[in-house]
Amino acid sequence: MELFTLFITAVLINNVVLNQFLGMCPFMGVSKKSSSAVGMGAAVTFVVVAASIVTYVLYKLVLDPLNIQYMDLLTFILVIAALVQLTEMIIKKTSPSLYKALGVYLPLITTNCVVLNVALENIKQGFDFVQMLTYSFAIPIGFTLVLYIFSTIRERLDAAKTPLAFKGNPIALIVAGIMALAFSGLAGLV
Repeated sequence: MELFTLFITAVLINNVVLNQFLGMCPFMGVSKKSSSAVGMGAAVTFVVVAASIVTYVLYKLVLDPLNIQYMDLLTFILVIAALVQLTEMIIKKTSPSLYKALGVYLPLITTNCVVLNVALENIKQGFDFVQMLTYSFAIPIGFTLVLYIFSTIRERLDAAKTPLAFKGNPIALIVAGIMALAFSGLAGLV
């Protein structure tokens, strides 16, 4: 039950985009088409889970025993950068259309604060390995869920007769605010 609560909390209640305002660059940039939103969500999910496993193991087996915990930030950033490069090469090879759709936002996963936040939170919260895996999978699932919902709304807004002053980013930010309000209403679940 504890893992289920951790999962639901990470996906819905403490959503990284709508509650913590992390990952706003890809949230606004890749959300114009639902297909690219799902692709970005999958890439972020892979990078977050892989980076969390590697950084958790490095922290527990190297940094903590050697009493050099202060090197965690630098170590985590290097691991994340390497994994993003690997992910970029895989996507470029397997799905050139997705690679083109994600454009500049794919290499920007390196600087996506969601990835680094999850790696640091796993250590800060003192999670064991199973809790770390649950949290590391739940956060990007929440990111992907919100990104997909937002992208489908933006697709509909493009077809709607929106007043000229609200076209594009202004109406998108209004929708994001309404989504944040809706998700904050789920706080009573846990």
